[in-house]
Order: sequence, then C-alpha cells, then structure tokens
Amino acid sequence: MFENWLAPFRDLGATHVSIRNTAGTDHLSFDAVGLPGFQFIQDPLEYQTRTHHSNMDTYDHLVPADLQQASAVVASFVYHAANRAEMLPRKPLPKPRPAQPARP
Repeated sequence: MFENWLAPFRDLGATHVSIRNTAGTDHLSFDAVGLPGFQFIQDPLEYQTRTHHSNMDTYDHLVPADLQQASAVVASFVYHAANRAEMLPRKPLPKPRPAQPARP
C-alpha cells in the first residue's frame, strides 16, 4: 500500500519503504496502543550532528527543497489514509503487563 502511495514521488527522491524500526520516534506510542503508526525515514545528512536538538538547531539550517518534498509526500499519505475505504491495518496489541503490587 505505501509503495503505491510513494510511487508518484520517486522523481523527487522519495523511493524507499521499509518495515525496519528505526526506534525512538513518535509513532511508537501509537503502536503501543494498537493504532497504526508509521514514520518517514529522513536523509541522515544533518541528523546526528552537533546541531541536532541543540541551541544550534534553528530555522536557518532548514533546507527549503527538503521541506517542500516532505510536505508533498506527507500530505499525499494523509489524503490516501483519510480516503481509504478500509481502516489501515493494525498491529496486534501488546500483552498487558502484570499488575504491580502497591507500594506502602
């Protein structure tokens, strides 16, 4: 499904669909409660640098072409997801954790 949704953006460089979990992303909280969550893999060129999540992580480091490409892809995915006849597939819910005894 995602490969079909992504296909029109190949000429913009959006080419890869993966089931690999890259960890530490905001979609994990959705997965944890049975809601479909997914992420977009970004170009790691400037991701693990000294500027990422620092006081140097400012608007002047943004790449306009990257923002334009990402916003087009994300908008298209939202459109397709919202207009599907069926619900998006769900992952199985995690098994409940045993209750912890109350602390005195």
